[in-house]
Amino acid sequence: MNIRCETLSDYTAIAEVNTLAFGQENEAQLVEKIRYSDRYISELSLIAEVENVVVGHILFSYIDLVGEETLQVLGLAPLAVHPQFQRQGIGSALIKAGLEIAEVKKEAIVIVLGHPQFYTRFGFKTAVVYEIESPFPVPEEFFIVKALQSYQKQYKGKVVYPDTFNEV
Repeated sequence: MNIRCETLSDYTAIAEVNTLAFGQENEAQLVEKIRYSDRYISELSLIAEVENVVVGHILFSYIDLVGEETLQVLGLAPLAVHPQFQRQGIGSALIKAGLEIAEVKKEAIVIVLGHPQFYTRFGFKTAVVYEIESPFPVPEEFFIVKALQSYQKQYKGKVVYPDTFNEV
């Protein structure tokens, strides 16, 4: 398996992986909308390939954390693995690679709405531990945060997703 940044020639395959993984086009549309927004981070849109075929994709993009001041933080969404390649460690490898890049870029935190059993393996904790509030009503164990090395205690407040997320 090879993990690398997406390129223009990967866009169709990324859309297909997201559509197959989620059984709908919403996530593929979200990726496309983020890609053409000011919240896109090219180094944090990663693909996993097996024998030169795209089988997984992860996207970290900027979202806002609004407290005493508004801070840009990373949102992880979506993470998709082709159904035929799920449960083989591809999603985990994509998360690890993305977190490593985020550390190098000196990002402070990553926020995700996801399954705690999966994400806690990578050091994610419920957002309430960090005094970070979800913008929508979800059980608190699913709204989770990973503090990176650049994290400082002023990173607290309410998450505000860009309009791009509302459009899908």
